[in-house]
Amino acid sequence: MKTCCKQQLLWFISFLWVVHVSAQDSLQVYPSHWWVGMKQTKLQLLVRAPDIRSARQVTLKPYAGVKLTSIHTYKNPNYLSIYLEISRTAAPGKLIFNFNNGATRVTQMPYTLKPRSTQNGKTRIQGITSEDFIYLIMPDRFSNGDANNDRITGLRDQSLDRSDYFKRHGGDLKGIQNHLGYLQQLGVTAIWLNPVLLNDMPDRTEHGYAFTDHYTIDPRLGGAKAYHELIDSIHKRGMKIIQDAVYNHIGIEHFLYRDMPDSSWFHWWPAYTNTTYKDQVLMDPYAALIDKKRMSDGWFTQVMPDLNQGNPYAASFLIQHAIWCTEEFGLDGWRIDTYAYNDLDFMNRCNKALLDEYPQLHLFGETWVHGIPNQSFFVRNRYNMPYKSNLPGVTDFQLNLYGIVPALTQGFGWTEGVNRLYLTATNDFVYTDAMKNVLFLDNHDLSRFFSIVGEDIAKLKMGLAWLLTFRGIPQLYYGTEILMKNFANPDGLVRLDFPGGWPGDASNKFEPGGRTDAENDVHHYVRTLANFRKNSSALKTGKLMQYVPEDGVYVYFRYDTQQTIMCIMNAADQEKELDMRRFEERTKPFTKARSVIDSTQKDITNKLKVPGKTLWVAELKPR
Repeated sequence: MKTCCKQQLLWFISFLWVVHVSAQDSLQVYPSHWWVGMKQTKLQLLVRAPDIRSARQVTLKPYAGVKLTSIHTYKNPNYLSIYLEISRTAAPGKLIFNFNNGATRVTQMPYTLKPRSTQNGKTRIQGITSEDFIYLIMPDRFSNGDANNDRITGLRDQSLDRSDYFKRHGGDLKGIQNHLGYLQQLGVTAIWLNPVLLNDMPDRTEHGYAFTDHYTIDPRLGGAKAYHELIDSIHKRGMKIIQDAVYNHIGIEHFLYRDMPDSSWFHWWPAYTNTTYKDQVLMDPYAALIDKKRMSDGWFTQVMPDLNQGNPYAASFLIQHAIWCTEEFGLDGWRIDTYAYNDLDFMNRCNKALLDEYPQLHLFGETWVHGIPNQSFFVRNRYNMPYKSNLPGVTDFQLNLYGIVPALTQGFGWTEGVNRLYLTATNDFVYTDAMKNVLFLDNHDLSRFFSIVGEDIAKLKMGLAWLLTFRGIPQLYYGTEILMKNFANPDGLVRLDFPGGWPGDASNKFEPGGRTDAENDVHHYVRTLANFRKNSSALKTGKLMQYVPEDGVYVYFRYDTQQTIMCIMNAADQEKELDMRRFEERTKPFTKARSVIDSTQKDITNKLKVPGKTLWVAELKPR
């Protein structure tokens, strides 16, 4: 998300309270409700109302299994925190808090404890594994299913201009729900959405990475009702949902910044200080303390205040929100934005809290860093270091930047071309479980892969075949299957609308008749491979064996006791002939190989010819 927000605003820091809460506003509480039967029995309620701190006494009406343990007040009189202990035996119902402001006024606050949700008697939360195929969507740019929410009265950003890629376009959650059939037919099993929380910022709200209210789903996307309906529809299809988390920062219009509980919720500097984006200092044995501080405590941009996760009240707010979203919506996974910029001890606590409550949940962090040691530092690894991450997986930038991209854009050399992909994969020994890493060709921050490979469809197919056959969890960015292109200069160019997602679009790429022959060809290619993968134990959970590339050809196998898949990547322009005796360790029981794409069969007992610019994927067959 490094390029998502380009605003250049004047820096202004003030330790005076900027209060937007009027005397007429009702009392607000975060989390807005909670559940009984949670493993975590302690709960922090952040209460916000004008001069709420002046309440002389806060009491809880007796409720079996729930105890008010303490109250915390803040410098800002508009906040206080209530701490509860909720027994495992507490029943669902309504708590009643009384705020006694003296002889003249007692304010009551009801608070709901709900029963935990299930689906067909089982937990809704299934988790994300290497058996899944993720499809990444920027909701504002995929499909407009409800034109009534395109503009919302009272929000700062009233733009609606599809000709400008920095303004809102009107895509929403209903639009995604309308096309779940398209995604399922494509072979997708999990959907990751760029952030869906409210971003009440003046502009550049289309990407969603500047939260202004953690407990409100953006009404321009349809709000909480549409989000519930979308996720329920996803789960009914046997598919899964991933939410995008942002812990490091918020939008500058967030009420927690404009009306902050106290200044210690954020990182401050004598003058505006940006993060250096230099993750290396976090593991550098020679690093200066000031460089470490600037990396972690510097602001991401001038309009994204940096949260102080060392503040226990702020940390609890963030962790409880993550648990709340998981339970409220039935999330199967979290992608964690700008992972390296967070307080890493906080991230370990947050990850543990989520995984203690939901062991099946998958968490993977954005690690847009350079170097395998750097990336593996942030995930479960085999290093003996003072800091040990408990993050299960990462977005595997190394196999993108130093793997598939050079494999298909460089000539073959000792460390170039397909050798670079091979060499990067050889370093998987650093991870505790590399199968939990998420593979991708591109995303909302990177240039479209089709453009990276020079709009060469053969090379795009090679990338897609690698994505769907290599180890890990594959992720496809929306529109790659219909040849969407452009370089991320600026980032808005890689976030264009999916054609056909809006009424009146010149073409509808959701339907075969709206696609060109080339687009249908690539779409069919993805669909064939992805649906084959759904039933392939070797590709979903099997082992990986790779061979040192020779003459520009890289060969790897995915295999288990039930199935063996052979993948031959010939990145050269010309046909290559392989002596199959070299691969007998994996091919010995087999004599034939059947193409996954077109079912053609070849003999593999002697020589095998593979066309240029091809990743030939074949299932091995016995005599």
